[in-house]
Amino acid sequence: MIRLLFFAHLGEQIGEREVMWPHVPETVKQLKDEVEERYGISLGRVMTAVNEEYARDESPLHAGDTVAFIPPVSGG
Repeated sequence: MIRLLFFAHLGEQIGEREVMWPHVPETVKQLKDEVEERYGISLGRVMTAVNEEYARDESPLHAGDTVAFIPPVSGG
């Protein structure tokens, strides 16, 4: 099981800011694909962090990880 955190509008789109994900995919990319399919959202431009460290799509996942999805933000 892994813990997913959805920041900003992503949490609003799926209706939850935190989700426990029972399946542990091999990579961040596989997880993103599963999340996109389940919730109908796009994670194409979203930064991903695993255990508070930025991660690439090919980064491996392990049981107990915390994965955060952080969309781009703008300000001025």
